[in-house]
Amino acid sequence: MKKSFHPKYYKTDVICNCGENRGVIFTTRSTVPEIKVEICSLCHPYFTGTQKIIDTAGRVEKFNKKYGKKKIEVTPEK
Repeated sequence: MKKSFHPKYYKTDVICNCGENRGVIFTTRSTVPEIKVEICSLCHPYFTGTQKIIDTAGRVEKFNKKYGKKKIEVTPEK
C-alpha cells in the first residue's frame, strides 16, 4: 500500500461564531484541526423562537428589491 496516500485526521473542535456558546459545540474527527460554523442550535431561529436575519453581501435587500411588495400610488380622481 502507498505511504502518505490517506490524509491525516485530527481531533477537530467545531466552534460557533455566535458568541453565545463561547467555545466548542462538539468534537469530531476531520482533516482540519478546527471548524467554525455561523449558526448553531443555540442561536438558530428555529430553536430560539426569535427571528434573526443574516445578511450576506446584501442578499436580503436584493431579494426584497426584486420580489418585495411594491408601493402602489393612488392618485385622486378629478
